[in-house]
Amino acid sequence: MQKEMFELPKLPYPDSALEPHISARTISFHYGKHHQGYVTKSNKFVQGTEYAGMPIEDIIAKTASKPELASIFNNVAQVFNHTFFWNSMKPDGGGKPTDEVAQKIDEAFGSYEKFAEEFAAAAAGQFGSGWAWLAADKGKLVVVKTSNADNPLTQGMKPILTLDVWEHAYYLDYQNRRPDFVKAYLENLVNWDFVGKNLK
Repeated sequence: MQKEMFELPKLPYPDSALEPHISARTISFHYGKHHQGYVTKSNKFVQGTEYAGMPIEDIIAKTASKPELASIFNNVAQVFNHTFFWNSMKPDGGGKPTDEVAQKIDEAFGSYEKFAEEFAAAAAGQFGSGWAWLAADKGKLVVVKTSNADNPLTQGMKPILTLDVWEHAYYLDYQNRRPDFVKAYLENLVNWDFVGKNLK
């Protein structure tokens, strides 16, 4: 049997590890159903095409903004985005970063508080489905928001941190209170170690 190109990555923590901020029930649907669905469809759409065997970042760059390749882009980009999202969080995370990360946040935004305010505004203000990102644009840290499956790679930026603001990411736990979900993420879940690795 041929090995599938895309596989559902192992979660960095147990389903219940992010409670009470994100419930095990949300993780089971979001990771087990939505993320798995993108993996399954990515394998189906990429098989037998020129994109089979390419690094995921290259597939995203080569299929972005091409309507005829939307089925490949939407699913492959969502595999990337979700994997990045799980790694952007950890139990007992969040709050102010320290050391080098804190210094780079301060240099780019003036203070952690200003960064958090800008990130929260991007996440809460994204109309419909999408993502809020901390990204590096030619080495400069910026906050960006993207719609649907889009991500900073399509704009030539390097993703550093992300928050999923599709409704399935928070609706079971927060219903329509997206700002409360964003606040919980910033205060309790951000994985600053992951950010530090991406800043290198």
